[in-house]
Amino acid sequence: MISNLNNIVCFGEVLWDVIPEGPQPGGAPLNVAYHLAKLKNKVSIISRVGMDRKGEDLIKLITKWGIQKNFLQVDTYYATSQVLAKMNSGRDVAYDIVNPCAWDFITEDRKALEGINQAQYFVYGSLSARNIGTKETLYNLLENNTYKVFDINLRPPYFDKEVLGHLLQKADFAKLNEHELAAVVELFDCNYEQENAQVNFLRERFAINEVVITRGEAGASYYLGNAIYHYKGHPVDVKDTIGCGDAFLASFISSHLLQESPEAILRNAVAMGGFVATKKGGCPEYELEEFEEFCHNYVGSISAKLKY
Repeated sequence: MISNLNNIVCFGEVLWDVIPEGPQPGGAPLNVAYHLAKLKNKVSIISRVGMDRKGEDLIKLITKWGIQKNFLQVDTYYATSQVLAKMNSGRDVAYDIVNPCAWDFITEDRKALEGINQAQYFVYGSLSARNIGTKETLYNLLENNTYKVFDINLRPPYFDKEVLGHLLQKADFAKLNEHELAAVVELFDCNYEQENAQVNFLRERFAINEVVITRGEAGASYYLGNAIYHYKGHPVDVKDTIGCGDAFLASFISSHLLQESPEAILRNAVAMGGFVATKKGGCPEYELEEFEEFCHNYVGSISAKLKY
């Protein structure tokens, strides 16, 4: 599960999640980068913070975590992002994202473009494209041959059909949860009701070879070529669900880079999502050995490979 030679670039929002227990570092790209670094991958982040105390604190944490900050920008006008995260029944999270903020104005950087061209994976989401400045930068950075991972991560009202369509067209791999799948296929006028048919619709329309659908503690499904892999998760003692999907994706990419079997990739990713749910925040403190022990004990059932 561990690689020392990989190079992954994450693009998008870095911020502070303001929760009742106090502010926690977050943003999907930062959460993914954090867990990729925990899994011993070389990872960089392209984002923007304000020239303020909150930005300084994020930079310190990014440095401490071993995430490369060569492409991290500082804005002299807009503040570091904050998100008001509200917990519902301890499991679901609602977000109030302050707008605008520093990461809405990520500019194109020649060094960042060179870094992406040399990377193995480029990870991006839809939220960062809410502002024309960062959207244009993202569009330009997507014009490369790096393997592109689209973490859809819908946050109403910050998405529309045109932008999602463009971001899907550029993706080699897409991850979305079952609620996001329903929203996306409706947006593109797909009338299929079964998940298999909905995923096939997206794969064919946007030429995406690999798609993962996550279901929280119920596990996930991995659509690869002409096969579907399912892994059923197990209930855990949930502290909160902030960043669980991001942790899932980090583990998925880490195992994918090592060319592990689809079953192992999915099992490891579901286990990582469950592991992070037992902790507070999207970037909780833990040692790799702690996760490996959890993963070893996290037993589920992998279905036989299904053809369609």
